[in-house]
Amino acid sequence: MGECQKEIVPLPQVFYQQPTLELSKALLGCLLVKETNLGMAAGYIVETEAYIGPGDKAAHSYNNRRTARTEVMFHRSGLAYTYQMHTHCLFNVVSGGEENPEAVLVRALEPRYGIELMKTRRGIQDLNNLTNGPGKLTKSLGITMEDYGSSLTLLPLYIAKGFCPESISVGKRIGIDNSGEAKDYPWRFWITNNKFVSRHQKSEYEIKSTKC
Repeated sequence: MGECQKEIVPLPQVFYQQPTLELSKALLGCLLVKETNLGMAAGYIVETEAYIGPGDKAAHSYNNRRTARTEVMFHRSGLAYTYQMHTHCLFNVVSGGEENPEAVLVRALEPRYGIELMKTRRGIQDLNNLTNGPGKLTKSLGITMEDYGSSLTLLPLYIAKGFCPESISVGKRIGIDNSGEAKDYPWRFWITNNKFVSRHQKSEYEIKSTKC
């Protein structure tokens, strides 16, 4: 992948007005960008998971749980919801609109810009292992808890137009075994056969991209 950088423009606020399941698919192929004083790093989103609280037992906002951590989920769509899990910061896109706390977890990226910076941050050289997980991608891009609540239509953390996937695979979400029936909801989406997906599993079905 080359480092020749084209003009990158954040997607408009209207992009985030889509229903959460549709947004989860529309984000695939989009470019997630973080600019810091060390430089810019970016990658194409290749895997997402939808969390549709308050009826989703796997969502942090289940039963309208409103805490200091989940507060941003009750605000407008298109904001960054970052949270700490163990030693990792995870990045989500707030969706659903005000007072309707939903979000899309970005699980994996295909590295595109600032790859050497990403490798330095991760301390590895293996491109395939650089951003193929929700904690890996945030460390690679320099996304931190300081990005909590920031608008994804503005610098330094934003999402821009990328490419249109030919096919999207659909399956169960990962790591939510204690969420009752919610563990079986087919709300994980990934670009079919993309080698940067965090975990490969058999898809329940495949669909054509909604933005093609």
